[in-house]
This record gives sequence, C-alpha cells and structure tokens, in this order.
Amino acid sequence: MTIEFNVEGMSCQHCVSAVTNAIRERDAAANVRVDLAAGKVAVESSASVETLKDAIDDAGYTVVAVANQ
Repeated sequence: MTIEFNVEGMSCQHCVSAVTNAIRERDAAANVRVDLAAGKVAVESSASVETLKDAIDDAGYTVVAVANQ
C-alpha cells in the first residue's frame, strides 16, 4: 500500500535523507519518495500508517496530513 504524508519542516537534501532513513529504520524494504518542493512523502510499505508517521515525527518533522492511495 502507498501512503502519502504532507510533511512540514523539510527544506533541504539533508531533510530528505533524514526522513528516508527514519522510515527505513522501521521498514527496511520501504520504497520512499520525497517531493521536497511539495512537502510530500510517499511510502510503499507493509508497516502501519502510525508506525510510518511516528518515524517521520521522530526524525523531527511534522506530519500535517495523511492520504492512502
């Protein structure tokens, strides 16, 4: 399943790496796509939405919306 998160606080390539790594710590097989300009993170993962949201939050960013695709 693909889950799209609207994320605040991402502004550079370091942010992209931090979010990607945080998600992959929870699910090593996750496919993570970050659209920095749009503030969106799309994740294909078998992990729960809450697990993925927590990973982004723990990396220091704020999830403001979640959509399943």
